[in-house]
Amino acid sequence: MEGSAYGQVSPAVPSWLNKGDNAWQMIASILVATQSMPGLVILYASIVKKKWAVNSAFMALYAFAAVLICWVLLCFRMAFGDELLPFWGKGAPALGQKYLIAQARIPESTQTHEDGTRETIEPLYPMATLVYFQFTFAAITLILLAGSVLGRMNIKAWMAFVPLWLIFSYTVGAFSLWGGGFLYHWGAIDYSGGYVIHLSSGIAGLTAAYWVGPRLKSDRERFPPNNVLLMLAGAGLLWMGWSGFNGGAPYAANLDASMAMLNTNVCAATSLLVWTSLDAVYFGKPSVIGAVQGMMTGLVCITPGAGLVQSWAAIVMGILSGSIPWVSMMILHKKFAPLQKVSSLSNFVASPGNARDVTSGKRGKLQVDDTLGVFHTHAVAGLLGGLLTGLLAEPELCDLILPVNTRGAFYGGNGGVQFLKQMVAALFVIGWNIVSTTLILLFIRLFIPLRMPEEQLAIGDDAVHGEEAYALWGDGEKYDPSKHGRITETTESPKVNGARGVTINL
Repeated sequence: MEGSAYGQVSPAVPSWLNKGDNAWQMIASILVATQSMPGLVILYASIVKKKWAVNSAFMALYAFAAVLICWVLLCFRMAFGDELLPFWGKGAPALGQKYLIAQARIPESTQTHEDGTRETIEPLYPMATLVYFQFTFAAITLILLAGSVLGRMNIKAWMAFVPLWLIFSYTVGAFSLWGGGFLYHWGAIDYSGGYVIHLSSGIAGLTAAYWVGPRLKSDRERFPPNNVLLMLAGAGLLWMGWSGFNGGAPYAANLDASMAMLNTNVCAATSLLVWTSLDAVYFGKPSVIGAVQGMMTGLVCITPGAGLVQSWAAIVMGILSGSIPWVSMMILHKKFAPLQKVSSLSNFVASPGNARDVTSGKRGKLQVDDTLGVFHTHAVAGLLGGLLTGLLAEPELCDLILPVNTRGAFYGGNGGVQFLKQMVAALFVIGWNIVSTTLILLFIRLFIPLRMPEEQLAIGDDAVHGEEAYALWGDGEKYDPSKHGRITETTESPKVNGARGVTINL
């Protein structure tokens, strides 16, 4: 480094830059990005039926790229810029050199000290680092939402939906709770996205699933993963990446980041074990898909309070996140009509290898086909985590990064008020996402059908993209009856809109 031997500071290392914080924040960004690319791309491609592997992976791939461009052109400053409305920032590009190499700053976010003074949050690294870190959160939110509409949403409608939902839904929640909006100043807690990311994606996904409509009956009846081992690889990337997800939330490599990382893994492991145990007791055998769902609900549940609760509380949250969403997904949706079609994936989870259908093929009032159960794993678990944070947030940990006198209800004082704030914030996120997602989809529907044509639904990837995940024959050659035998109908797949499942007689 020029001049380093003489004690001079390089122009690339200004006095305000903390190299450790900057390095950790960039690593955390990479970890969160890896959750989406390749984590959820692999998980989605593997957990769905073979004929939807390419389409599901592509929806995630497209969202990751589209969100990044929209983020730097407009949306970052809508979520973390100067206030336009109490719940929305002023949109502007985040592309200028002077803007990106200046010290990171969230204009409307302030912390209150014991002497009453207030200061703006200014992480000790450049805006470029903050812009990319927050992009990774925005991208994974859209990709999680996609899990509700896999296997039938028109890909062109999805391409239009991603930027519109990012602009009119995600930025509102992010600014309101993180960027200095009214919920932030009121004191509602969302440490790393339990509400901004998971509750919003779960509710928006459920809403989108309703408007897009259900998959074909044959897909709902039997929707087995096409590659369980690759599914586990994607899930593993998701789990490991979550250390950056929650560990990067304090905007520094500090004490709170360490607590968040430990609590994240403790809660996820506890939740996985509880979910697996319930599967084994209730269904007679543990399910690998169920274990992944339990892992997911634990990660989601701890997110709103990862750095704010003690580790014993993380175990409590893991027990609840492994049981309450399990009951929601595996029991309640089959008992109550409004939830009867939420998450048909649970039909396969409940009876691996012998999937059973509880749906009738007709969409009734408020009944939806949530392909991967995003409502349960993200909306239910995210809401649970936010409310538990309102109960279990520990005062000393809160003082590390939050305004003074913030505490959960179990610690007395104003904790009861904090729990109320968590409830109100959840209601705002739920209401906004239902309304905004509905309006966006109704607008898109004026120009593009939300649902694939029936012939594409019957065929899958080959009809939608002209590509398939796996070559049917040795070198990917087309089917030739003279070489590969004749095709006959099979009873395994029922007739769907004129198309029948096939089997090859060699």
